[in-house]
Amino acid sequence: MTGATGYIGGRLVPRLLKAGRTVRCLARDARRLNGRFSGAEIIEGDIFDEKHLREALEGVDAAYYLVHSMSDSHRFAERDREAAALFGKSARAAGVHRIIYLGGLGADDGSLSHHLASRHEVGDVLRSSGVEVIEFRAAMIIGSGSISFEMMRYLTERLPLMIAPRWVITRSQPISVADVLRYLVSALNLPHGDSRIYEIGGADIVTYRDMMLRYARLRGLKRKVVTVPLLTPRLSSYWVHLVTPISSRLAQPLILGLRNEVIVRDGGARRDFPEISPMGFDAAVSRALDRYGAGGPDTTWFDAFDVRTLPATFTGAREGMLIDRKERIAAATPRQVASVFMQLGGKRGWLYGNALWQLRGLLDCAFGGIGLRRGRRSATDLRLGDAVDFWRVDALEPDHHLRLRAEMKLPGKAWLEFDADRLSDGRTRLTQTAFFEPRGLFGFLYWYLVFPFHALIFNQMASRIVLLAEQTPESTLRPHLS
Repeated sequence: MTGATGYIGGRLVPRLLKAGRTVRCLARDARRLNGRFSGAEIIEGDIFDEKHLREALEGVDAAYYLVHSMSDSHRFAERDREAAALFGKSARAAGVHRIIYLGGLGADDGSLSHHLASRHEVGDVLRSSGVEVIEFRAAMIIGSGSISFEMMRYLTERLPLMIAPRWVITRSQPISVADVLRYLVSALNLPHGDSRIYEIGGADIVTYRDMMLRYARLRGLKRKVVTVPLLTPRLSSYWVHLVTPISSRLAQPLILGLRNEVIVRDGGARRDFPEISPMGFDAAVSRALDRYGAGGPDTTWFDAFDVRTLPATFTGAREGMLIDRKERIAAATPRQVASVFMQLGGKRGWLYGNALWQLRGLLDCAFGGIGLRRGRRSATDLRLGDAVDFWRVDALEPDHHLRLRAEMKLPGKAWLEFDADRLSDGRTRLTQTAFFEPRGLFGFLYWYLVFPFHALIFNQMASRIVLLAEQTPESTLRPHLS
């Protein structure tokens, strides 16, 4: 399994394990999968390293290829092509019998957007390796945490009147993530033969405008959509960035893809997977909304580090590192204290000065950053690599330690760290530390400019973590998932 830390892969692995399959995952950072998939073998390695690929593919019967780039740069297609070629070559050398690949729906012609064309090209490259390839081509995936669904959801939730470009009237055949996963699991049971391409879609053919209005109706919202011819994909991507947590860099390729009509024209999936009857749009949306109400998505579009950059190495306290450390003593256990700082961010906020945090998020958005709008995958659970507003979980030890790395626009690198340590008298010491590694003179000026705000916010946040921990009965806490 490649892409096990991503949106689809993270949901597929548990289903394969439940079906009795032996699963091996290749991940660039094996720590990110610790404790997530009980029974799966985890191998650390890079998709661009042939040695790692050979090791991961040794003795494997079927390999899932679920990695791809999302960027507005033309370099992404070259990288995807190189990765697919190396993967196919390594799979053939290891004796892999089948590669299962999830690509994008759309007619093979010159009108495809660069990203959809690249998805098709990856399938071609994999097939050229000589290994049998089962390629699924899907349009928008409807599910909690899907980037395409999130873009539509945020636009509809936040804008009573939507001024939209002409691409909103292009026909599409969205599919529930649950149905995509059923196809991917069932592909293992197909008889071996030639490589095949399956176009998969839900029961309804709709336009993007239809989807927004039907979503609004399901949510009890009154919405209007007005189409205009003037909004280019670039301008649309800036608007999406302003209204949603999705950056313009990621929104632009999504929008370009929406200009293509993506509907199922081949009945091969219905013929070869008769046990799968894809649900309609309304049912898929209702299922996604139920998942949000049940505590958050299993995976989200921002799970993968590819969305942003890999975390910089944490250098700790050293020369040139600016540090703001707060300590508090709590009449509580480390588990009670950790349960509070593990739930910071998202809808709960940061316990003090949420208006200032929101202002910092708005400033981040203004400079092209992610802002606070991304929230967090789950209100209660954290995993290594999870996004928390404009932070990323960089280190995690359940009931003891949390380190967040800043992903907002900064003149340097920043971390926010929490530790809960038991004292000899049974109480707990909370240590809350802000680290900042400035870049140049402006980095130092930034630190001292915001220091008065940090002093106020971080002091109060530490005090309130302790207060809430002391008010939280340990009997109400459930085991932390990491």
